[in-house]
Amino acid sequence: MGNLVCIGAQWGDEGKGRIVDRLSEQADVVVRFHGGNNAGHTVVVDGVTTVLHLVPSGVLHKSKLCVIGPGCVVDPEVLLQELEMLAARGLVDLTSPERMIVSDQAHVILPFHKRVDKAREVARGAGKIGTTGRGIGPAYEDKAARRGLRMHDLIEPDRVADAVRSGVMYANSVLEALDGEVYKGEEIESIIARLRQQGQKLKPLVDDAGARIHAAAQAGKRVLFEGAQGALLDLDHGTYPFVTSSNCLAAHASVGAGVGPNLLGRVLAVLKAYSTRVGEGPFPTEMTDARGEDLRQRGREFGATTGRPRRTGWLDLPALEYAVRINGVTDLAITKLDVLAGYGELKVCTAYELDGRRLPHFPHDVRKLQAVTPVYESFEGFDKVPDRIASLDDLPAAARRYLNFVVQRLGVRLSIVGVGPGRGQELVMHDVLAG
Repeated sequence: MGNLVCIGAQWGDEGKGRIVDRLSEQADVVVRFHGGNNAGHTVVVDGVTTVLHLVPSGVLHKSKLCVIGPGCVVDPEVLLQELEMLAARGLVDLTSPERMIVSDQAHVILPFHKRVDKAREVARGAGKIGTTGRGIGPAYEDKAARRGLRMHDLIEPDRVADAVRSGVMYANSVLEALDGEVYKGEEIESIIARLRQQGQKLKPLVDDAGARIHAAAQAGKRVLFEGAQGALLDLDHGTYPFVTSSNCLAAHASVGAGVGPNLLGRVLAVLKAYSTRVGEGPFPTEMTDARGEDLRQRGREFGATTGRPRRTGWLDLPALEYAVRINGVTDLAITKLDVLAGYGELKVCTAYELDGRRLPHFPHDVRKLQAVTPVYESFEGFDKVPDRIASLDDLPAAARRYLNFVVQRLGVRLSIVGVGPGRGQELVMHDVLAG
């Protein structure tokens, strides 16, 4: 089976976009299966940087079908901005579903979702979660509460007004409780009019995503399922409550794309050669000193979606072992090895201790995770990594030892190593889209 699920093994920002872009050369269909425009997947081709928030990262290859699956939440305004940017570059056609489709089952992020999201974060004060304020959580909340608007509703003008008016009633009750700005008559009517226009612009692209993906797979096409965020931000299995509002694990690719699990194939976990995290929550290996700031600047660790500086730290093997286990990972892609060149002595967290005892597993209780003491092993640094490599032998010996230690500890095949941000600056050692 020539299909693959690509997920992040850390707290997001692992470089999934550039890996998916490269793998899309061998894929026929690329599917985003969860999340919304809180994701920021960056692809650099011939020195040109493209940041994608909703559209799958395979869109830069003109022959691929790109799909936003039913597990996603869609801000129509943001999606249209992204599609219009891509259309201006000749990459998509807003009047045709041959290159780009949006699931008719995907839920819509409405303006009041964003206002509620921001008001809640302000009200949390010191206990804030670190949400992007894009309305992702409230949209998924309305989905679970069965009061959401789906894409097949958005393209029907008569349905939009009732959904907005009923949604605003609930949103206003929340905003009033939070001392936020409530919605009134003219503003509500403006939202309805704008959504109706957006729905008609998107209508040609709205389709049964699951049926299209299934038909492609049945015809022998290769499907690449693109995850967003990372395993440690998964709603059920991440560092709750400091998580995103959707499921980020490989198993969810089936649900979020609308196909059976037998279509998923191999699982590629993408991880950085070090660790980062955006927003609040436990981060056992975080470096808050000058070396941490140096790593942030070296790796240009600033959020593609929010611009917020990312917290930086050493590689965390207990967290990665957990991510490998819960995702059923078969292959690894390690990115940003070049960032560590010239950084000096390196450390890797090999275990956690709590109250003087070594923990056997990654703890689910964030209070325990916040209290652990990381156990480190030190490694010799390396001075330079080539811009492009043809084999691992092209890397400095110290870099190879660092990679070998990580790979052996995780017990998963190393298939891709990234040594720069651009397309082609990665060594692909195995055809992960092969059966």
